[in-house]
Amino acid sequence: MTDRLSDPIGRLMGLRYKSHPWHGVSIGRNAPEVVTAFIEVVPTDTVKYEIDKDSGYLRLDRPQKYSNVVPAIYGFIPQTFCGDLVGEYCMEKTGKKDIKGDGDPIDIVVLTEKTIAHGDILVSARPIGGFRMLDGNEADDKIIAVLSNDVVYNHYTDLSDIPDLVIERLKHYFLTYKDMPGEANNSEITHTYGMAEAQEVLRRSINDYNNRFDNLGQLLYDHK
Repeated sequence: MTDRLSDPIGRLMGLRYKSHPWHGVSIGRNAPEVVTAFIEVVPTDTVKYEIDKDSGYLRLDRPQKYSNVVPAIYGFIPQTFCGDLVGEYCMEKTGKKDIKGDGDPIDIVVLTEKTIAHGDILVSARPIGGFRMLDGNEADDKIIAVLSNDVVYNHYTDLSDIPDLVIERLKHYFLTYKDMPGEANNSEITHTYGMAEAQEVLRRSINDYNNRFDNLGQLLYDHK
């Protein structure tokens, strides 16, 4: 039987259908220095959208309880997985025990001076740091990046370059966006880290993805 990925007709037939944003979109050839990000939510959204893992479409997750909105465009990085290796790195850095990955793609927030009106889009972004975030005993890292070639943010190379007010706004959002009436919020940010650690989280998440999905990411990359 002919492998669809190596068959030109099969590849053309595949173009008739929308690629799954998590599995069918490449993280990018220059990862982890520059990555592709799939944007789910933008600052003008008053509800939170989240990818439906089965279909690849955006699903309405929940209305925002309070007036706080995400301070920058927010989504995830394709072909990453927050699994055992990311969990081990979190334990190494925090000294905590029994931490595991949350089983989702790695989240990313992308700083830009431009107004982007809606999600369900792909952008190229350069990671400059992140938050080591825990939700109970699950690692839930948030990578912070700048939009490639952004006029204002492109010259920032590390999270330490970003004004403190921007960092505090991002922290406030991530520590409160899961608040729901009558439910405990077990989220915490243990550390803020720079570009080097962000790239290590991404390297581990790429390996976690390939371990979880039988090297699907490498297979798609090799056939681009």
